[in-house]
Formats: sequence, C-alpha cells, structure tokens
Amino acid sequence: MALNIAQCLRNEAAEQPQRPAVVFKTGVLETGEPAYSQLTFAELDRRSDSLAWGLSELGLRPGMKTLLMIRPCLDFYALVFALFKTGAVPVMIDPGMGWMGFLDCVAQVAPEVFIGIPSAHLLRLVCGRAFASVRINVSFGSRWCFWGGTRLASLKGKSEPFSIHEPSDHETSAVLFTSGSTGPAKGVTYTHEIFQAQIRILREFYGIRRGETDLACFPLFSLFSIGLGATAVIPDMDFTHPALVDPTHIIEPIQNRKCTYSFGSPALWDNVGRYCAEHHVCLPGLKRIFMSGAPVPRRVHDTLLNHVLDADAETYTPYGATESLPIANFSGHEMLSGTAEATAKGAGVCVGKPLSLNTLRIIRITDDPIPEWDDSLVLPDGQIGEICVKGPVVTREYYHRPEATRLAKIAEGDDIWHRVGDLGYLDSQGRLWFCGRKAHRVVTEHGLLCSVCCEAIFNAVPGVHRSALVGLGSRPHQTPVIVIEPEEKEYARLSSAPELFLERAESNALTRDIKKVLFRRDFPVDVRHNAKINREELARWAASASTAPL
Repeated sequence: MALNIAQCLRNEAAEQPQRPAVVFKTGVLETGEPAYSQLTFAELDRRSDSLAWGLSELGLRPGMKTLLMIRPCLDFYALVFALFKTGAVPVMIDPGMGWMGFLDCVAQVAPEVFIGIPSAHLLRLVCGRAFASVRINVSFGSRWCFWGGTRLASLKGKSEPFSIHEPSDHETSAVLFTSGSTGPAKGVTYTHEIFQAQIRILREFYGIRRGETDLACFPLFSLFSIGLGATAVIPDMDFTHPALVDPTHIIEPIQNRKCTYSFGSPALWDNVGRYCAEHHVCLPGLKRIFMSGAPVPRRVHDTLLNHVLDADAETYTPYGATESLPIANFSGHEMLSGTAEATAKGAGVCVGKPLSLNTLRIIRITDDPIPEWDDSLVLPDGQIGEICVKGPVVTREYYHRPEATRLAKIAEGDDIWHRVGDLGYLDSQGRLWFCGRKAHRVVTEHGLLCSVCCEAIFNAVPGVHRSALVGLGSRPHQTPVIVIEPEEKEYARLSSAPELFLERAESNALTRDIKKVLFRRDFPVDVRHNAKINREELARWAASASTAPL
C-alpha cells in the first residue's frame, strides 16, 4: 500500500507541534521591521484537517481532479495537504503560459472541482466551455462571490483529525503541468510513491533535515520541505517572474528568519548574487542553494560561492524534468574546479553523476516513438544522444495525452523509461553532460549542432549576456543562426560588430557552419523559471528578421 504524502505532515505535527511549518510576510511594522504570520506544524495539520472535512461535506471524493488557482499564502499549504488527505487530485497549471494555452490545459484535464481567487472565477465565467466539467466551485479570499460557489473561509469542518485517504499502488495523487517551454504544456501524472521517492532523495542526497528553514522561492518545492520537517518561509515576490525579483526581498528573510537553504530559478539567483556582490552583502547561514530549470552559468556559481555565501556553503544544480526529478546532481564547486573550462570550449554542461536510485542511458536520436526497450538503442560513452532514465521518480504517463505518452515513454516489462527530450552524453567517469534540448538541435548537411555546446563559444565574448542557436528551414538542411543578447550597456557596441562573432564561429570546429548572426535586446523565456530560452519563438523571429550584416 502506498503512503499518502499527507501522512508526512501528520507525523511532523506529532514530532514538533510548536515549530513553524509555514511563515508568510504580511507587511511592515511601525518600527520598520517586517511583519510575519505563521502556522506551526500542529496548526497546519489541524487547518488542513478542517478544510478536508469541509471539502468532503461539499462533495469532494477520492480521485476528483481539483484545479487550484490561488497565490502562495498560509492557506495554500493547508489546502494542498487537505486535498491529499481527502484523496482528491490537485491540478497545477502555470497561468503565465498565456490564457489560450492555459485554457487548453484546463479542457484537457477536465477538473471536477475549481478552487480559485476571484479573478480566476471571472475567467471561469467568461470562458465557460473550458470549465464545463467543473461541478464544485470554491472561492478563495473574497467575502462574496456573485459567480456562485462556496467561500473557502466559510467551510466549517470538524475539529477532529481527518482520516487520511489510503491510496492504492500507482494511484494518481496530482497532475502537474509542464511549463510548455518546448511545445504544448502537458499534464504529468504523479503518484504518492513518486512523491515519497523524491522526499527520500532530498533527505539522503541533499541532507535536508527536520529543524531547517527553507526560503521557498519555488512554492511547490516547499511542500517537500514541510514533509521533511523544515520550515518554509515564503518571500515577498511575484512567483511568475522570478528573474525580476527585488533582491532585498530575498535577502531580508534569509537574514531575519535564518534560512539554511533555498530552491529557486537560476535567473533569480543571478539577480540576487549580482546585487549582493555589488553591495557587499553576505548571506551567512544559508548553506545550500538549489537551482534548476536551465543550465546555470559559471558566473552565478562563482558569485554566490566566492562573494556571497559562507565558505562551507554549496550550490547545487539538480538535473531532471517535471516527468522525472531529480535524475542527477552536480555542485558549484565541482563545476568551478573541474568542468567549467570544458563547458566554455563547447563540451556541454556537466550535470553530474546519475543518482543511485536511477538508471540512465544515452540512446540514438530519433523523433519517432519507441514502443519497447532494446539494448541496441544504447550509444557508447562519449557519443551524443537522447537522455533516457528509469527509476522511482519516473512518471509513467501524461494525463489523457496518449500520443505524448507514446513519444516520451518506452516500456521494459513493468518498468517505464522516460525519454527526457534532452541531448547529452556520459563521460569516462560516468558523469552526464547536457548538450541542449532535442527539439532545439540544428541539423545541417554537415551534421548535428547542439544548442548548449555552440552557444558556449559565443557566451565567452565579453559583454554577452547569453546567446541562442536556432535553425532556419527543415532538418537536415537547416541554416544555423546565432542570436546574441548583449548586456544592456554593451548592446550598441556589440550589435555594430557582427564580424567579431562570425570570426569566432569560424575559429571553432563546432560552430564553423554558422554564417549568420543576429542581435536582440532580450530573449523570450519560459514562464516558470524565466531562465529557459524560448528558441522556437526566436527561430520564428530570426526567420522574419532582416539578414545580419556580414
């Protein structure tokens, strides 16, 4: 029998009832000091019990898909654990992907319950077709709701503990949507077994322990922190735009709430790290920073480790995807001392050795489905192919997307391999090197060009913030183009010197086929981490842009 993830909260409430579980900034006191509200583990458990009783009385039952559209706050965590306790299935979709894409996701998953803030209910009324499956509506945060439904605050559940639903093996526990950064967003089916495996990895591989404090820059990750017995401190930020965070809103809770670790976007920590270095701000006590969502530049690790954090602190870049996380792990110190130079020369980004719970292989590149596993698919070490993984964190399917499942999953008996959709290779030490998304590869008459490998050659030019390789036309007859995003103050100088980049391309065997360069002031990025470059959009832009001067 699988263990319901809500049992972790119940256990922590018994072990450390008075310790804060969630801390949320509510404003500023007259003294200028920040004001916080909080729920202890015992209070969070009781609040989630009360909500579970109330929602059950409304008609929530095990298996009912429940779409959440609320902002991070104390009751967000109580509500999610309440849903787990009832056996209902939380559905999480990024609204920042654009409303058309968002509504497509809603229609795809067909939720039966909708819990949202007032503006979300207005969307439901205006776009009723996408929400046609909803039978129970709950309003969050408003004293009245002319759109019909029940106010969450009015739910008066019993004061006694709620009997936590006991899930069967492989029972769906949540549907978490991908960011849609490389194609339509897809609902990923999670089970309680996968959540438990992820908690075990966080405890065993990253050493997160009861009594620690997490600065929760990515709210979903903080659910794991609570399950591990750590306090989640919610910073004052717009979670849909982490790259635009005010650094002082990150620094303040680290210093005042004594945070010991944090999970956040590379773009967020690039911003915060630069600010700290420029203003000589140190962050004592913050022992681990986890960054994922896109390759983390060397400068980010260097700034944090050598200018901001304690000498015994570490940065980590857990590698994985919504469908399988984490797969491998690497540290900033390992990068700076061992692989950064190779990355700068086009070797790709080392993401470390696969975690021991996972089995990882590199297979030949194809866009076709692979129904059954065959060892003949596997490429030798050092050869670039598609990254595949199986293990306890690997999801088995996309929700109601059989064609997407067919393209991404390979059956091997009762096991399922996930095709990550990334290109990479294993080196002689068993380390995994990431070379870019499969969808972003450029194939010319002369061969394969991988985005991350080629871009590193141009990122090394002083004044370049980042670059992106895109292909014009169809494989295998594409024309490679490199698009440069200079640092803001360097745009005029670099954009007037395209020959600098063309000469650099010619000087390296990896980039010799690149004969076209374009400049853009800012790149389109993903909505979740603000770090993944939307190369599909850039390719469309490059196709319509005027020819770069030679």
